[in-house]
Amino acid sequence: MNLCLGCLYAWSVWLKYLTDSDYMIAQGWKTALTAEQAATPASLCMLIFGLMMFPGGRIQDKLGPRVPVTISAVSVGAGLLIAGLTKSYGGILFGFGFLGGLGMGIGYAAPTPAALKWFGSHQRGLIVGVVVSGYGGAALYAAPLVKWLITSYGLSTSFVALGITYFVVICAAGMVLVWPGPDYVVPMPDNVDRRIAAESDEPSKVDWTPGEVCKTWQVYALIVLFCLNTQAGILIIGHAAKMVNPMLKSGYIIVAFGGLMNAAGRVGSGMYSDILGRNRAYIINAAAAAVCMFALPTIIGAKHLLLSFVAIGLAYWVYGGGLCLLPSYTADFYGLKNFGLNYAIVNIGWALGAFMPKLGGRIKDITGSYDWAFYLAGTLLLIAILLALLTKRPEYEKVMGQR
Repeated sequence: MNLCLGCLYAWSVWLKYLTDSDYMIAQGWKTALTAEQAATPASLCMLIFGLMMFPGGRIQDKLGPRVPVTISAVSVGAGLLIAGLTKSYGGILFGFGFLGGLGMGIGYAAPTPAALKWFGSHQRGLIVGVVVSGYGGAALYAAPLVKWLITSYGLSTSFVALGITYFVVICAAGMVLVWPGPDYVVPMPDNVDRRIAAESDEPSKVDWTPGEVCKTWQVYALIVLFCLNTQAGILIIGHAAKMVNPMLKSGYIIVAFGGLMNAAGRVGSGMYSDILGRNRAYIINAAAAAVCMFALPTIIGAKHLLLSFVAIGLAYWVYGGGLCLLPSYTADFYGLKNFGLNYAIVNIGWALGAFMPKLGGRIKDITGSYDWAFYLAGTLLLIAILLALLTKRPEYEKVMGQR
């Protein structure tokens, strides 16, 4: 499922052709799109994705995972068909941006809560990382596939072919998603090594309701942490192929490599967050990404391809890590019973991070480079580190005692 829903991460391949005047005119368009215009469908998709996590999480918590899966398959499939068949900017905005975001948001709410019910808290980061790695790793196959479809059959066909395929695959894959039965007991090894030093990193023993969650300042901190982690990574994801275009004409290669690092970052961050704690893992990731953001103007200016792959790959890793760490934070802080809707609240931060691809495109249109977008993203990551240092698990008795 997530390998299909993650086609969003191949958007920079579409962006490259949508901003190519010769190609778009040959495809029957009057003119190509600007970098800002071409980034907008992905930003809209992210925004709608974030908003749709609320109904998706609610449906999952109440009815199980299969209902949101079906809605997701229909929305994503129809959206990609509209994006391809209308052959218009409006069609791409509505099809990929709105319907695609709707399907991705509702569908994404199903696999992670279902998986977490089968495993213990000592493996929480790893399990979340494995499940969501499919979404991040989608670009590994989608980038070269989209490139091949566009160059072999045209822009419209690339959307139509994926729409039909994803409808079938999401429906089929989603049918195996189930919750454990009421008598299921999570297997916990006798000698579980917790290794997490701070007591505040221990999982909550209380299942918070969404209303109770919103009474804690920590949930707003998690939203901001999600946003600040997302904005840097999605800047790279939204423009990666164009960023390396002066050095590498086959931009889909960097996008596919980014998909690999995105997926690896989710699993890797989950593994070391189970050992070090969520805060330490988040701080390590944010610091690494900040260094990359501040270094990229010099690296790209020098046209150093190898260092560009290293810096961009690390940015993908950290972005993917955030999509493992924030669900794990949410489950640790607020429990699993209402996880679908509680995580939807935290996921607002991911949706808010969608501003950066559009802003980065605007900066590129005005200044001719992405340099100031990189500097802004790096500065916001430094702010995220400071906030992470302050964010600890809320204590239910203290919060509810403030009524």
